[in-house]
Amino acid sequence: MAGGPLRIAILATSTSPRGSVAHALAVGEALCDLGHEAVVHAPDPTGRGFYRDARCPVVSVAARPVGGSTADLVRARIEETLRHFATPAACDFDVFHAQCGIGGNALATLSRRRLVHGFVRTVHDLETFADPQFAYWQDRAIYDANRLLCVGRAAAEALARDHGVAAQVVGNGVDQTRFRPEPAPGDAALRLRWGLGAGPVVLCLGGFEERRNALGVIEAFHCLRRDRPQAQLLVVGGGSILDHSGYQARCRAALDRAGLDVGIGRAVIQAGLVPQDAMPGLYRLADLLAAPALRGGFGPGVLEAMACGTPVVGAARAPFSDVLAPTDALLVDPEDAGALADAFRAALAPAEAERLAAAGRRVAARHGWAACASRHLGAYQACSRRNRATADA
Repeated sequence: MAGGPLRIAILATSTSPRGSVAHALAVGEALCDLGHEAVVHAPDPTGRGFYRDARCPVVSVAARPVGGSTADLVRARIEETLRHFATPAACDFDVFHAQCGIGGNALATLSRRRLVHGFVRTVHDLETFADPQFAYWQDRAIYDANRLLCVGRAAAEALARDHGVAAQVVGNGVDQTRFRPEPAPGDAALRLRWGLGAGPVVLCLGGFEERRNALGVIEAFHCLRRDRPQAQLLVVGGGSILDHSGYQARCRAALDRAGLDVGIGRAVIQAGLVPQDAMPGLYRLADLLAAPALRGGFGPGVLEAMACGTPVVGAARAPFSDVLAPTDALLVDPEDAGALADAFRAALAPAEAERLAAAGRRVAARHGWAACASRHLGAYQACSRRNRATADA
């Protein structure tokens, strides 16, 4: 490998099972498999460490629970990251790579203090913030980076259009040794744990968030229940650092209006954050993954579901349309609840379900983490301490 192995610090937003965190851990593991040393860092106010065991080194950055506003929380996480990397010894890495705006802002400050020699930034999603402080943090973590990466083409195009900067698309991946279609002994226990009945079971990832179109999923699921009264909606995840309480209240009101009971074994099961070891089984127990995101949305979870043979109903827009052919999944207008409900029904038809399962497994087979990690190396070499020191000499 050109220039020899690199020592890389990867900064994730948290230790919780979010898409960007899953991406950071998987890239770190793949980089280590390629002969580099990648260490994933994240603020850890719980003290419990990352949501799953990792094959790469990890560091839980000392953090504290924060009350008050979301801005107070983000500011605290930036300051905690700065304290962790406050000394030259803590910054003894060839490359720094921020997977979020918190890490990006910390690294921007550390660059100005000359403790780090620039950094790489992965932009997973771009948000539109009314609050000028959040807008400033997002822009600073973009403009101060030396190289920008994106997991999808849509984000790269948005960066070029709205920010005037170029980004390389590195994609996502899936570990097919963990996410497999074959049933496992623990699947039956998961069915009992969450009260999953005859179904069909519609799985939704990320909790009740606007960008994930939870209201659209609820409306489409309500339509499905009219002819499939035993259908259940299983909602997993929801550990965002941003405040989604207002949208979540709207979702609860929509569930009440539709007469959809929430609880274990009920029509809607809000599982929240679950152990990562449970996810392959939950994908297998689901009859389809509902992922009609309004923004972003093509994270590792879509590929994990496909690797497990779970049919996917997604959004007929980027980033889904960048990665998937029309035959790989059912892609519909995410803002048309009727079309979404029709896609649910179509994906549940036995012949179509079998076809989508096979197509999804073929898609997953094309997206290994080793290839994704390899696409990072050019940016890493350009930003490495060795190369930048040579350039400055």
